[in-house]
Amino acid sequence: MLFNSIEFLIFFPIVTFLYFVLPHKMRWFLLLAASCGFYMAFIPIYILILFFTIIIDYAAGIIIENAEGRRRKMWLVISIVSNVGVLAFFKYFNFLNTNLTDLAQFLHWNYPVKNLGILLPIGLSFHTFQAMSYTIEVYRGNQKPERHLGIYALYVMFYPQLVAGPIERPQNLIHQFREKHVFDYTRVTDGLKLMLWGFFKKIVIADRLAELVNQVYDHSHQYHGVQLIIATYFFAFQIYCDFSGYSDIAIGAAQVMGFKLMDNFNRPYFSKNIAEFWKRWHISLSTWFKDYLYIPLGGNRVGKSRWYFNLFIVFLISGLWHGANWTFIVWGGLHGFYLVSSIWTEKLRHSVVRSLGLDRHPTLMKYTRAFITFHLVVFAWIFFRASSIREAMYVVTHLFSGLSFAGMLNGLGLDAFQFAFAICSILFMEVIHLMQRHRKMRHFFSEKPWWFRWAVYYALVMAILFFGKTGQQQFIYFQF
Repeated sequence: MLFNSIEFLIFFPIVTFLYFVLPHKMRWFLLLAASCGFYMAFIPIYILILFFTIIIDYAAGIIIENAEGRRRKMWLVISIVSNVGVLAFFKYFNFLNTNLTDLAQFLHWNYPVKNLGILLPIGLSFHTFQAMSYTIEVYRGNQKPERHLGIYALYVMFYPQLVAGPIERPQNLIHQFREKHVFDYTRVTDGLKLMLWGFFKKIVIADRLAELVNQVYDHSHQYHGVQLIIATYFFAFQIYCDFSGYSDIAIGAAQVMGFKLMDNFNRPYFSKNIAEFWKRWHISLSTWFKDYLYIPLGGNRVGKSRWYFNLFIVFLISGLWHGANWTFIVWGGLHGFYLVSSIWTEKLRHSVVRSLGLDRHPTLMKYTRAFITFHLVVFAWIFFRASSIREAMYVVTHLFSGLSFAGMLNGLGLDAFQFAFAICSILFMEVIHLMQRHRKMRHFFSEKPWWFRWAVYYALVMAILFFGKTGQQQFIYFQF
């Protein structure tokens, strides 16, 4: 079930109403049943995959607590292998098999294995990582195993963040399912406002930008110069509004019922370096890789060469997590290269800044660094969006060919008004982000007269109804 669907507009208020009117002891069952229905709205049979991993991880958590020595580690390995195995089969089998087929053809070997005709379960990577964090935390002694199977299943399947995060930790979420949440007007309205903002970003900005981005990147060889540049900039904002919009709706929907999910985005395009960008973008995934991969590899507590290797391998795996395509691996590798290069050249860059006297202009330096970081990120998005390395290289090599603004909107899928409206929507969003530097927008609006607040809410609703992209456009990160 998509958040931006009529079904969800019916589903959400009914589930929320029942949640508050039912006795506390029955609420977990309501949420679990609603989460099952939510997930089965996509491909019903795939819920069996979730049940399979839930049973294994539930049992593994209890056994790990009672086991000692190698037996504890064995059950942790069983849990991880089960989760990763399911993910690898559905997400990476065809990718690996295609590459082996190409290699066999190159070497003139007989390789008869065919690709499987399977679809990737919605949000498989997200709930797989959330489930893995549970058994790892139990193994580390940071989380007591959950003995209520229904509560544990709800931890994995909680519908607001089931298919695209945030990827929660058991310490943050499980105990909340046992807490009694009463109806609180301020909390409920704050959650609804966050959902409204998420719908605006998704339906008005992301889905409108997608029309141009899809037109250009799906037929990239028909475009060059300014048209490719526009599509690349637009994709940067499309993917941000699409994914952060989902997170806002998920966090807001949970907040309405009294649950607190972790923030997943914090104005990432205002970052002043790549390390800061990854502290602001997809925060739940970045911290997952830091805690469960980067630190176990040794983090920065090793020699420099090994430190650089740790950073680079984490970003390569992060790229592969996003998709079974060499384009995602290159995208991850680029971010790894950015980060390692920034560390390696840090002293040199500071020396150049001091020698030029730029350190006496901190504001200028701040905006310059943000400008450079943003464009490094935008360049990497080319490989994320392109369907193949060949398509990505075409875009890269033709960004500045035949630069001309004459007829730049021809064949882009948006007329002049729609294009101008898209630009204005992005600017409006960034103004809001600038206003959020020091405090949340809900605090800002709470100080304003009621007529001002409702005028803004009304404007957002009208923008969604009249300027939003019609039709149920799937969220980009559902494919991961």
